[in-house]
Amino acid sequence: MKTVLAALLLAALPFQPAMAQRAGMTDIKPPVAAKKPHSTTRHGITIDDPYAWMRDPGYPTVDDKAVLDHLQAENAYFEAQMKPHAALVDTLFQEMKGRIKEDESSVPQKDGNWLYWRKFEKGAQYKQWMRKPVAGGADEVLLDEAKEAEGKEYFRLGGLAVSDDETILAWSADTDGSERFTIRFRDLKTGKDLPDTIPGSLGGFVWAKGTNTLFYGLVNENWRVDRVMAHKLGAPVADDRLVFEEKDQGFQAGVGMTHSERFIVVATGDNETSEAYLIPADQPDEAPLLVRERKKGLEYDVEEHDGTLFIHTNEDSTQFSLKTASLDSPGDWEPLIAPNPDFYMTGVSTFADFFVVEGRERGLDQVEIHSYTGGTPRRIIFPEASYSAGLDENPEYKVSTLRMSYESMVTPDTVMDVDVASLKQTVLKVQEIPSGYDASQYATERVDVTARDGTKVPVSIVYKKGFKKDGNGPLYLYGYGAYGYAIPPGFSTLRLSLLDRGFAYAIAHIRGGDDLGQQWQLDGKLTKRTNTFHDFIDTAKGLIDLGYAKPGRVVAAGGSAGGELMGVVINEAPELWGAVAAHVPFVDVLNTMQDESLPLTPGEWPEWGNPITDKAAFDLIRSYSPYDQVKAQAYPPLFVTAGLNDPRVTYWEPAKWVAKLRELKTDQNVLMLKTNMGAGHGGKSGRFDSLREDAEEFAFFLWQLGMAE
Repeated sequence: MKTVLAALLLAALPFQPAMAQRAGMTDIKPPVAAKKPHSTTRHGITIDDPYAWMRDPGYPTVDDKAVLDHLQAENAYFEAQMKPHAALVDTLFQEMKGRIKEDESSVPQKDGNWLYWRKFEKGAQYKQWMRKPVAGGADEVLLDEAKEAEGKEYFRLGGLAVSDDETILAWSADTDGSERFTIRFRDLKTGKDLPDTIPGSLGGFVWAKGTNTLFYGLVNENWRVDRVMAHKLGAPVADDRLVFEEKDQGFQAGVGMTHSERFIVVATGDNETSEAYLIPADQPDEAPLLVRERKKGLEYDVEEHDGTLFIHTNEDSTQFSLKTASLDSPGDWEPLIAPNPDFYMTGVSTFADFFVVEGRERGLDQVEIHSYTGGTPRRIIFPEASYSAGLDENPEYKVSTLRMSYESMVTPDTVMDVDVASLKQTVLKVQEIPSGYDASQYATERVDVTARDGTKVPVSIVYKKGFKKDGNGPLYLYGYGAYGYAIPPGFSTLRLSLLDRGFAYAIAHIRGGDDLGQQWQLDGKLTKRTNTFHDFIDTAKGLIDLGYAKPGRVVAAGGSAGGELMGVVINEAPELWGAVAAHVPFVDVLNTMQDESLPLTPGEWPEWGNPITDKAAFDLIRSYSPYDQVKAQAYPPLFVTAGLNDPRVTYWEPAKWVAKLRELKTDQNVLMLKTNMGAGHGGKSGRFDSLREDAEEFAFFLWQLGMAE
């Protein structure tokens, strides 16, 4: 208690940083990257890029000595800077670890003749995937991730799928962070892996019904799933049948199954257009049936019930609607649920006797149960004013209860069953926090901040009760704002380490995500991309005006496209931030969007624009691209991460950015780059290794705000 009170008292004091501590003065000097002449010209504009050499010409293999030496020097500098704060990192790590139930287990769920669940053994970094007969019998280990990860620096399970006869497990794993997964097969009677091995997969895979045929996606040399293949167990992989091939370099394909399990779905698309095909699940050799031909800007996904297709689409509205079609004429859609200006429909799930529509109203999750015969839908009611909720695992088609999950910024993850007839909610499990947690000690609220163009931007905030809105408290602000990905106001045991030290934690639901609907996303992409950055800056200013902090007492964090966000806001409003963490940041936007050889670039043009063919897109991207806009000015303290094997944001983007910042910035604030040499986009893979990285970020923020003691 004394420690918590001391932290709260310290947070209330006027901010008087120790400059030597903020600067991170140590004996080791920050690496100075070599500069080598390199320039490119497009649309009559020549741009010098003296750090272009950091891209290994052999990528995705990285073995250039100069590149590796530079990254290792950056890592050594990071370690030297963080060494004085090792005790704080360890304290935070132990706090975070203490809130995790080490022998955690999910709630078993019935699927066919078995109950399936997953669990952690005490002290284990990775899960075990389990099952046992519904009729009774011993537990079986389907897959022990910890065993598969032995001796590997990185291990990530891609997927699991049990065959229709429940005897064969297909599973995939990535062992270096490159997101190129290898599919293997395990005989569940013997526990032995079969000789069939399929390298180079990505995404889901599904079994056909009544056969030993697996459908899967295969990546090309540019890490794009351009083929869907069918593998017959026991046959040579070289003989696998090509089911579908995507010719458009901007599209990626994938495979799934309708909830009825009557059809395998082959889907393809980019960030704004989709197309789907159906294959009878019990006739895997049938030719795919096109649902509707692709049309730029048209998005749809497909479910099925009793021979009727249920199509969730944006054909009529960015709020989406639900339509139906017959299998005889799958492209002729009839309206079933019209678009609603107040309800953003995010998905539809069909069950044997009802269907479920999920969506958001004023940014908050809603779940409705509909009858196939019509009538008024029944909405499941949740108890808090701000929360995150939705369907959980519901593998079976004919059910009378729905498995759901619920959480808020103060309520831990809760798994419940909802009776479809009565809507009665039965809580099955609430996330356990072994070190203790009292929700009544915390408060959450949702406020609207007015952006510079008059738009109201919602912000979800949580803090420990007693937080004073007098401008002296520290504030952690998180944002993403891209690809229509909404950041839910969910629960996190990690952030308790900040809340208990006097922080308020805020999520800015900025444009670019679809928090308030697809139009919210469209208003933050392409020619409107700068709205995203302005929203975040204006959110910080608005929260400062409301007394949550003052300039220099706001720390900010974001990763990937959210790392791009961090890069822009420190260029445009460096005075606001006490410190910033940019994880695997997409900061070399202009160069990446001109490099068609990179895995994601063609598919990214609908999100960012194509600077190769469009000068207006070139000029706009150049105007905000964090790497291109680094200038001689003071920057806040920065903690930057990268993954050597990251296929999404290549390692050289943050490395080049840090080098240019070091060259031009006029301050003495610390600037650190940590590159995971054996991981990719998501950082380290073990649950405790990942926690320690979170502890490093929080320690960095506490250090920079003068709260490290």
